[in-house]
Amino acid sequence: MSFALVIDDNKQTTDVLIQMLNLWNISARPALSPGAAMAVLGRDTPAIVFLDINMPGVDGFEVLAYLRREPRLAKIPVIIVTSDDQPETTKRAMDEGATAVIIKPVMAEILEKVLKKAKII
Repeated sequence: MSFALVIDDNKQTTDVLIQMLNLWNISARPALSPGAAMAVLGRDTPAIVFLDINMPGVDGFEVLAYLRREPRLAKIPVIIVTSDDQPETTKRAMDEGATAVIIKPVMAEILEKVLKKAKII
């Protein structure tokens, strides 16, 4: 497997998620802004993307739209990781092409289910 890309403007969140992914021997790279994520995506293709919705400037929905329209990246599983637990946010994410939505704080059991659904483990 290549790597997981974790896009979130909160460094603590990215650090915790990366540590959790390491439990399944999944290497992960943080991107603390959509701009940093675009730089990584411009040169590398992750196996899976974990994406926060609420970030300053470009939000996660815009990043998701970019991933889904870019042929090289369109089939990558995208897991939305958000503190927004509103049903309409989850529905929008799924309608726009997310593989799954995880509500923060991320629990290991939920992460494992999502990784299996995305065929990463």
